[in-house]
Amino acid sequence: MMNFEKRTGPDFGSAAPVYPTQGVPDWYRDAKLGFFVHWGLYSVPAWAVQHGEGVNIPTEDAYAWHQYAEWYGNTVRIAGSPTWQRHQELYGPGTSYEDLADLWDASSFDAESFVGELVGAGAKYIVPTTKHHEGFCLWGTRTTGFNSVMRGPRRDLIGEFHAATRRAGARFGVYYSGALDWHVGDFPPIESDTDLFRFRRNDAQFARYSAAQLEELVERFAPDLLWNDIEWPDGGKGSHEYGVAALLKRYFDSVPDGVVNDRWGVPYHGFLTREYTDIPDILEEPWESTRGLGYSFGYNQAEDERHSLSGAALIRMLVDVVSKNGNLLINVGPAADGSIPELQRAAMRELGEWLRANGSAIYGTRPWVRFGEESGAPRRYTRSAAGVHLHLLDPAVGEAALPAEFGDAELRWMDGSSATIAEASGIRTVTVPEALRSEPVAVLTATGV
Repeated sequence: MMNFEKRTGPDFGSAAPVYPTQGVPDWYRDAKLGFFVHWGLYSVPAWAVQHGEGVNIPTEDAYAWHQYAEWYGNTVRIAGSPTWQRHQELYGPGTSYEDLADLWDASSFDAESFVGELVGAGAKYIVPTTKHHEGFCLWGTRTTGFNSVMRGPRRDLIGEFHAATRRAGARFGVYYSGALDWHVGDFPPIESDTDLFRFRRNDAQFARYSAAQLEELVERFAPDLLWNDIEWPDGGKGSHEYGVAALLKRYFDSVPDGVVNDRWGVPYHGFLTREYTDIPDILEEPWESTRGLGYSFGYNQAEDERHSLSGAALIRMLVDVVSKNGNLLINVGPAADGSIPELQRAAMRELGEWLRANGSAIYGTRPWVRFGEESGAPRRYTRSAAGVHLHLLDPAVGEAALPAEFGDAELRWMDGSSATIAEASGIRTVTVPEALRSEPVAVLTATGV
């Protein structure tokens, strides 16, 4: 998976625009856990081909077998692809992807209940897709009739998400596909990584269109976070009022503690993004790990428990990411009707239960001198004002060696009980209480380190 902060251009030389200097605010670094929500026309067919266990991000010439269900609108146009074949059988020849807009019934969507599940799972910020690459807008935009108010649900879905999120006390962000919009382009389908940056509009007219939509989102919702995807049209990267630099300046003027990601294709970014990628060590810059609960962001009805994170795996992933200076933006992919599939809901609820007991070792923390240890019982570290938190990723092993830096520090489990320490040959070990050995992660805090 490519790293987008490295993709910048074109080079304007001395005529380059001046970008804002905002860094990453503390609220974002403290939040640690956000929820993505990928919901769109692709949720109607809700299908992508499976490759077995693991996520296999397409490489050159593999896009016909794309594993992301939200890419259905592209994959269905590749003649002979599994998606194309299934679409013909299910909807019949002549039914286009955009025809699915009239089949989208979101009658089961209740924003209060939906957001309540996300906040209950521990989310501190929520980022729904406002417009994915398909070009279908989920708010009442003035820029196009291809939106959820005029067609399909006949509802301003982002407006509902926004109101419920603010009432729940969480931060609100927006995902926006800046440079890809298959609805307003006449390009052939993307079939390779090369096509990803070749088959897209870079003209000034489209840049103005994208800018107008982003401005609407900022004016209406004052989002705490702008999550742009797949760069920005090159025609909107110069010193224009509709250019990225001017857009971001107006955004930060409106939302001074706002934050942006790194997928704009310009020489400025906020936090880094890493998608379905394992990071081996602490990153110095604030970063965000993002992936679906399954192997897709959009809901894929072909997935089962073999393809989806269990609650325990989700908890361990969050701990690992936070120990390395990251946030986790985990994605829920609703069904077309707006319900959260039970497989995803179960993992979310287990995460929320664990965070209610152990959240003080996650929220507001920073990395320690190292992220963890791989020898012996696997463990990770975070630090807060309370001390250094040792997260045992496999408490069932029953004990773990303590780092030398802990010295004679006071050691307590998260329930306040004192730790039992043994020492042999100069190595101090802690015994995990029986009650914690069945937990996905057990947390020990060392004060005064």
